[in-house]
Amino acid sequence: MKTAASKRFRVRARGPVACFTRPEMKAERVSYEVMTPSAARGVLEAILWKPAIRWQVHEIAVIAPVRWMSFRRNEVNSRATVRKFDYAADEDRAQRNTVALRDVDYVITASFSLVPGKAGAEENLRKFEEMFERRLEKGQYFHAPYLGCREFAARVEVPPDVLTPSDATVGRRPLGLMFYDFAFGDSGRATRPLFFDAYLDRGVLQVPPWAQVLERNGGTP
Repeated sequence: MKTAASKRFRVRARGPVACFTRPEMKAERVSYEVMTPSAARGVLEAILWKPAIRWQVHEIAVIAPVRWMSFRRNEVNSRATVRKFDYAADEDRAQRNTVALRDVDYVITASFSLVPGKAGAEENLRKFEEMFERRLEKGQYFHAPYLGCREFAARVEVPPDVLTPSDATVGRRPLGLMFYDFAFGDSGRATRPLFFDAYLDRGVLQVPPWAQVLERNGGTP
């Protein structure tokens, strides 16, 4: 049975620096050429996150030309935990190179559906549609939206009706294998990453549905 989805929303996210890190790069941070579906979902959930809804990104339009920048910065090697009371970040850091994107500008097209078993009887699509529209227009967030890394803040707003992608005249161009999202396991199953073959078609990344990507990555998590 197909789950009903909300209407499609368009959200503009831009900023001076972005880094959508490729997972195969272990020692250094190297960004994908385009925002990943997972990063786009993160922007949407910064505006509205509820256990009762699940976001599905459909398109990511690349408005600004792809530009690169490189810099070095200090990063900690491990995370502090409740068991590490004497943890000192200054003693557990290393200098790493980052190849990031600069002056990025995207328009995300997405919708959401209700999660079976988590949406109450009084909850419906229209309720959350109005909530999302209100929060987007007022600039209200559960946490500050960002572009790949938390330190790279995103400016999020309602896009104008007409906003042309930078490569609108360019045909289909392959971007290679791109990280889609995590499939969170249950009943003892491990969490695993999902990937898909990404293409930029006239400046727009078409994002396949969750079920299709999950099937191509070996089925249920």
